[in-house]
Amino acid sequence: MAFKEKAAVEGSDVFYKMNPAAKRYTLRDNGFTETNSGNFQLIRSLDATPQSKEGFKLKITVAKDLQTLKMSVTTANGLKSMNIFKNEQHAMSQEKFYFLMDGMISRGVLEKA
Repeated sequence: MAFKEKAAVEGSDVFYKMNPAAKRYTLRDNGFTETNSGNFQLIRSLDATPQSKEGFKLKITVAKDLQTLKMSVTTANGLKSMNIFKNEQHAMSQEKFYFLMDGMISRGVLEKA
């Protein structure tokens, strides 16, 4: 998956882009870790109980230039991309996804595109 100016998870019609005011420390303050290649990555569980090792994970990766990003919802092991929006069985995961994204918007990391 390539980095893009606007990104959305599979099945979602809401696109997000980087906030132009976001800096490296903004990402670190919000839980992103720097990868060996210089990009920033955030992995958060979309499960009802945070301690659970099952359920879906939200992965957001920001390029080192802080202009482009990619995002996906994956299985618990992070190997397969999933669509949590295709049925109502994943309503809790959808709610948690939007909660996490709203938090990133309010903290100045992302914006809706």
